[in-house]
Formats: sequence, C-alpha cells, structure tokens
Amino acid sequence: MTELTEIEVRRKKALFRAQRRGFRELDLIFAAFADAHLNRLDANRLTRFEALLSVPDWQIFGWIMGHETVPRAYDDEVFAKLCSYRDNLNL
Repeated sequence: MTELTEIEVRRKKALFRAQRRGFRELDLIFAAFADAHLNRLDANRLTRFEALLSVPDWQIFGWIMGHETVPRAYDDEVFAKLCSYRDNLNL
C-alpha cells in the first residue's frame, strides 16, 4: 500500500469538507467545484480553497450570491471559479 503525499491528504480532507458543509446550496457549489478542480490545485491554490472552506456558511453564501462584498483576502481566482458554479446551478 502506498502512502499519500501531504497534498493528497489535504485534497482528501478538502473534498470531505466541500461535500459536507451542512448548507445544501453550498454543498452543491463546493462539491461541484471540488469534483472539477481539486485534483489540479497546486499547494497555493489549495490553501486558498481551504481558507474558503473555513468561512462560516452564512458569510460565504452572501459573498457567492453577491449580497455582500468579498474581502480582498478571499477575492481571487479560486473564489471566482467557485462562483462560476453558482451560475451553473441556477441558485
């Protein structure tokens, strides 16, 4: 049996967290993003995705839906790709 690299372990944890946020709309958005992009994220982008996973549901949902201003620290290409899944799900 082969051992997982550090980034593979981080990706598996991020996938689990993305699929089980507990807020249905966010589960759909984050899980769709993770399925499409997680295995290709480098360490830096994975860190940014993990940071988004740590934001409380109500807050990130407001950002994704455009109801609240996204703080500069989170407003990057990873967040932009995540938001593209909002449009695909017609929320």
